[in-house]
Amino acid sequence: MQETWTVLMKKADFYGIASRFGIDPVIARILHNRGISTDEEIRSFLFGSLADLNDPLLLLGMREAAELLLAGIEEKKRIRVIGDYDIDGVMSTYILRRGLSELGADVDFRIPDRIRDGYGLNDRLIREAADDGIDILVTCDNGISAGAQTALAHTLGMQVVVTDHHEVFSLPEADAVVDPKQEGDTYPCKQLCGAAVAWKLILAMGGDPEYDLLQYAAFATIGDVVDLTGENRILVKEGLARLRKTKNAGILALCRCCGIRPEQIDTYHIGYVLGPCFNASGRLDSASRAERLLECASAEEAREIAQELAELNASRRQMTDNGVREAEELIDREHMASDPVYVIYLPDVHESIAGIIAGRIRESRNHPVFVLTKGEQGLKGSGRSIPSYSMFEKLAEHAALLTKFGGHPMAAGLSLPEENLPAFRKALNENSGLTEEDFIYRVRIDVPMPVSYVTEKLIGELELLAPFGKENEKPVFAEKEVLFTGAKLIGSSRNVLRAEAASLLPDGTYSRGVTAVCFRNGEALYERIRRDPHVSVVYYPSINEYNGRRSIQIVVTRFR
Repeated sequence: MQETWTVLMKKADFYGIASRFGIDPVIARILHNRGISTDEEIRSFLFGSLADLNDPLLLLGMREAAELLLAGIEEKKRIRVIGDYDIDGVMSTYILRRGLSELGADVDFRIPDRIRDGYGLNDRLIREAADDGIDILVTCDNGISAGAQTALAHTLGMQVVVTDHHEVFSLPEADAVVDPKQEGDTYPCKQLCGAAVAWKLILAMGGDPEYDLLQYAAFATIGDVVDLTGENRILVKEGLARLRKTKNAGILALCRCCGIRPEQIDTYHIGYVLGPCFNASGRLDSASRAERLLECASAEEAREIAQELAELNASRRQMTDNGVREAEELIDREHMASDPVYVIYLPDVHESIAGIIAGRIRESRNHPVFVLTKGEQGLKGSGRSIPSYSMFEKLAEHAALLTKFGGHPMAAGLSLPEENLPAFRKALNENSGLTEEDFIYRVRIDVPMPVSYVTEKLIGELELLAPFGKENEKPVFAEKEVLFTGAKLIGSSRNVLRAEAASLLPDGTYSRGVTAVCFRNGEALYERIRRDPHVSVVYYPSINEYNGRRSIQIVVTRFR
């Protein structure tokens, strides 16, 4: 994969900003690169708090939803929450189930089965609720496209409250609809995840006075990969503070199972360790198991379920690795590497991991990727894209070949008759609109900064920019011709590089070395250093703590 490094060259009075806010000019430059330039924007970004959260009643339909549910509780109506099988759906379900229960509701929940039910509200769940004597259905992280199912629920005598965050194409005629993306909604933050919308509903009803449920909304916000800007940034920042002190037996058990100290939970742990365990439940088993983990009262039961989720995730990881290997072999065997769009058919791969495999191939090759598997009724699959290719729009152009599709520019899901596969692959590639330039991966460097400039104080200030995630990635630093000495490969597989890195000073000498590590491509960097110890690197500085000692290190992410 070709890549190019570009330094972001936005200009401003970085020293003036630094002086006003008591920060290093490097931090001021990073903020400006993120489009955070006015004093008010900077203050909000660095020091925003719970007091800056938006009023839940600003959400269109929120007042109606809250009043309907409060009346239902008063009248002792039976309420059922229907969620989804991913992290956001599980956390949304837990927030509503617990929040409503604490407000006195007679409430239970159901989560659809990925294979049997598919996504969201469906006729089977509606009829089951009617048979169970449910009076009010509340959706979370789904429901905005369930117009027919809402009508069925009304026919069967139930009221429906929809809480969702997905794009709105046709508004269901529910008794109340809360979705920040619906037409006419003026809520300031349009990127709330489903769990955040659910939490806002509980707040609007007067629940969760201590904001304890915020930790689950933060977990989902990270896990659902929504923008960590504006209100979402505050939700995650404050929610992580609560997660680190959580008393939830299930989360504590999962942390122990995964070797994570709860007081150190960060966006990385949720995105790459804990979150995938919750998702594995919905992918390979039933998401109700993940929901039960959150509901656990006993440490022993929590330990058992946490172990089951960790084992499911290990299976999912192995299945994914096998699928990625099979996909790479197919690309080479079928000479797909020159295709603008990769359409990869893996008939035996579990449909729940098609999107993960597509994402992995996209990362390694920087092409749009669709991975299709054999379903009960034709082919099913998922796609992951690159910025210059709107996946949803391209699927819409070829809708006649598809049974069903949905998504957004960077990711999509689809199904199609097997006999349409050759035509689908041909149509996407003949009409991709992509050029060779689009396949070049662009590394955008925030600050060209000598490793000699890194101090413990600067690393501490970088934490002001956290939590990191979508639309607020970790800052990217780079330096040319860094001198590496004492390089060696470490770790059980001897694939992690450790060395000393030093900057060339104006007088022609080199600075005192700092520890450098490279976790990805460590072996390749080791060979590069053996040929020439002067290497240009992209890196991020951090503090290494070992046996009670703290030292500065840089983590090398790319090199040339």
